[in-house]
Amino acid sequence: MQLPAFDISITSAFWGLVIAVPCSIVGFMGTIVPVIPGTAIIFAGFLFYGWMTGFQSLGAGFFAGQVVLVAFSYLVDFWASAWGVRRYGGSKAAARGAFLGSFLVFVIGPAGLVAGPLIGAFLGEWFMGEEMKKALHASLGSFWGFFGGTILKLVIATAMVGWFVSAI
Repeated sequence: MQLPAFDISITSAFWGLVIAVPCSIVGFMGTIVPVIPGTAIIFAGFLFYGWMTGFQSLGAGFFAGQVVLVAFSYLVDFWASAWGVRRYGGSKAAARGAFLGSFLVFVIGPAGLVAGPLIGAFLGEWFMGEEMKKALHASLGSFWGFFGGTILKLVIATAMVGWFVSAI
């Protein structure tokens, strides 16, 4: 008895989606939870799908654009907190402190993306001789900047997935 023939491309696309869809879901969670590298996981799922399908529907332009979006999403992590500090009336020193504090992610892990800018903005204002109330206000700005950055990363992740869906 002969088994039915299966189209390899359909089977490969199916298995590619079996990985790409959960990666996209986990990636969306990662844009909210600092512990998970959201857009990088989404990209990895797309890369797996491309590999499984022989890169037939996802070309170099698609992947180059996705790399730009992933890089931009990580820049947002560092930039958004400093922007929030300035928006809340913090000084340039507080904004620099929030930006530099973002690098605590490399020292204390993902919690550094939230705690680092808070601490950095506070210290930036405080070392400039501002009152504790203003320093705390600048820290609050870094939190709201982080929140705004999270919203922007969700938009980026949605654009990535939308592009993927339209490309396949």
